[in-house]
Amino acid sequence: MKNIDKYLFQALDNYPYWLEGTVESLDYALSYDAKNVTALCLYARIEAEQLQNYEAAKNYFQEALAINIDAVAVYPYYLETLLLNEDYEEASKLIDFALTIKGINKKTILLKKVQLLERQQEIKAALQLMKEVKLFSFDSETYEVEQLETRLKAKKELLQPKKKSKKKKTDKKGKKK
Repeated sequence: MKNIDKYLFQALDNYPYWLEGTVESLDYALSYDAKNVTALCLYARIEAEQLQNYEAAKNYFQEALAINIDAVAVYPYYLETLLLNEDYEEASKLIDFALTIKGINKKTILLKKVQLLERQQEIKAALQLMKEVKLFSFDSETYEVEQLETRLKAKKELLQPKKKSKKKKTDKKGKKK
């Protein structure tokens, strides 16, 4: 095992529970290889998830993908950062591209697309896409999909216009007119 692997494993093992140890291990790993995609991705995650510094995170993600555009592990985290930063157009383009990459988890990327549609309040389109998500589910882990679908259906009901109920008028004595 190379030294960089040792430090990457330490960083991955420490994250997110011991941030100081994570950063220290990442610094060592990047001193061995400044273009290590896994280390750059984890730095980006720290910027986004812990510090809410989305622009810095985006820079790390972009650097990682410039090194290896087929790094399938980067896309879900990068997409989450774009969604949190409300970069919806950029997220849409990245989703479309990510779905063309061989070996990517299509279910995960499609779930990000559903989240994008939900954030844009395109609930009907998001519910339609849920059918495709289910087709790309190849394990028994359906809890997340079911919860998302339930939430979308509840939002759909909220967005539907309310039906006016017809009340019969009554006079002062409570008799119907």
